[in-house]
Amino acid sequence: MTQPTSRPQVELLTRDGCTICARVHARLAELAGELGFDLSTTDVDAAAKSGAPGLRAEFGDRLPVILLDGREHSYWEIDEPRLRADLAR
Repeated sequence: MTQPTSRPQVELLTRDGCTICARVHARLAELAGELGFDLSTTDVDAAAKSGAPGLRAEFGDRLPVILLDGREHSYWEIDEPRLRADLAR
């Protein structure tokens, strides 16, 4: 019996009121259906207020940031050709 393979995880780091973040999220939502990855969003300011300031400290000046399986993939814009290639591996 084979184990089911887990889907790639894409996480968008964002903050409230970020219009670029909203545009990037909309495109990632479209790509998630096409390319088969799970998409989550983390507001770095909300995370900092709840006791986890690390994301805001590390990424707060470069939002939005896209993480693929927990590692930084791109920021400000989606590097769509690279994302497609990395998901195809």
